[in-house]
Amino acid sequence: MYNIIYAEGGICLSEGFYADGISAGLKAENAKDMAFIYSELECEIASIFTTNKMYAAPIKHFYAKGDFKTNFVLINSKNANAMTGKAGLDDIGEILSNVKNVVNPLMSSTGVIGVRLPKEKIINGIKLFDFSKKNSSEAAKAIMTTDTFSKEISFKVKLENEKSFNIGAIAKGAGMINPAMATMLCFITTDAKVSKDEMQELLYEVTKTTFNAISVDGDTSTNDTVMLLANAKSGAYEREAFKEALFKVMHFLALEMVRDGEGATKLVTYKVTGAKNNAEAEVVAKALSDSLLVKTALFGEDPNWGRIASTVGASGAESYEEKLKICFDNLCVYDKGQFYFDKEMEDKCAIVMSHKKFTISCDLGIAKGEFKSYGCDLGYEYVKINADYRT
Repeated sequence: MYNIIYAEGGICLSEGFYADGISAGLKAENAKDMAFIYSELECEIASIFTTNKMYAAPIKHFYAKGDFKTNFVLINSKNANAMTGKAGLDDIGEILSNVKNVVNPLMSSTGVIGVRLPKEKIINGIKLFDFSKKNSSEAAKAIMTTDTFSKEISFKVKLENEKSFNIGAIAKGAGMINPAMATMLCFITTDAKVSKDEMQELLYEVTKTTFNAISVDGDTSTNDTVMLLANAKSGAYEREAFKEALFKVMHFLALEMVRDGEGATKLVTYKVTGAKNNAEAEVVAKALSDSLLVKTALFGEDPNWGRIASTVGASGAESYEEKLKICFDNLCVYDKGQFYFDKEMEDKCAIVMSHKKFTISCDLGIAKGEFKSYGCDLGYEYVKINADYRT
């Protein structure tokens, strides 16, 4: 048995980890725009990156290293260092050469695509870093782009043998979210004594039902990164406890990204059951969370269940009109060819859709496949934010 307990501290709750966020002048009005994560001990690394073929220079830099350990990650916002070619890689090398007394330093970036990094500002910013700081919340603020709030979480895990380990994370993401991976960055630290192979396996598994199950706008970024750093300082580990704690961390942050979706007012769970298999349930759930027509109906608080049915049918998964069931929370509007959408039911469903969180359920009535995805609405503010993003 084990016990997973929420504890403050973010990425600095894990023993031997330090972090902070500073302003290097990349953003206006002295906003935080650079962060670091530092570990006293070298860390095993598990990672997942974007599936976008135009992946950014920091990801190319990571891949070029091969099998390695690190104890330092530099993160900047405002500039993605994507589509910058060899020059973008050279810029990373020059910048990281200014970080002293670290092992195999890494860099991660987020922001505008197609612009070279402001090297001098970043190099001068590095000089402001204090590796004794444990300011996870400031680091979380520094990596934000269009986010309206910072995102962090951490837990202490107590094992049956009375040993314990910690796990914590910071993340950013609000738009360009269709994780295959999303524009998201997530950095997870742990002092658990977990092997590289095992934490990579668990990271892939948990990502499937967390970061790869959310959508804000159906776009996939050039910079998506999830990085899990383990320094083994606690000496403690238990697979199932670690897996559950990792899920709690990633699921919380995934939903926070959807809740903070650019201009979003709703966080919606799409629960698909009764599919031919889990893979087909996933196809349907993601089609629903990506659909622009569904998203705009959510924004208008219009219980247009016909859009739900149409999206299910267009998804490519096996589905039948006479087997489908659609519900808004616990209100059934369509069940195996019968619809119950009179004026009274419409009014009740509209009330459900006025809530900040609710669930749309689709039972395909075929077999036992199931999957949950998470999405938000799409409104005027999303267009406003992205029409002038570079400014």
